[in-house]
Amino acid sequence: MTRGEYKTMAEAVEGLRGRGFTSDFTVANEGGDVTAGDRTFKSDDLTIVEHHRFEGMSDPDDSSVVYALEASNGLKGLLVDAYGAYANWKTGALLKHTKDTHGGLDDAAA
Repeated sequence: MTRGEYKTMAEAVEGLRGRGFTSDFTVANEGGDVTAGDRTFKSDDLTIVEHHRFEGMSDPDDSSVVYALEASNGLKGLLVDAYGAYANWKTGALLKHTKDTHGGLDDAAA
């Protein structure tokens, strides 16, 4: 699948991994640090290449967003979060300070 054709979060994760986004990024703390394996990055070390948002079919609370990120050292990976009421506030704070090359995030995703 190419960019923008994902119908489910699982399809997006699989497709993005197949396109080289193989690392798992995790928001480490309130300071905006993100980890991937044994590496730590600041928000200004990362670029949002694309993002995909999904809503649960039967439960509007079952909503998620997959961010495809690239670090300044070339490492590519994914950061998955809920959005809306269940979003991790640390992820939102991080992404507000992260470069975005795909045209911007809407308010519900960030």
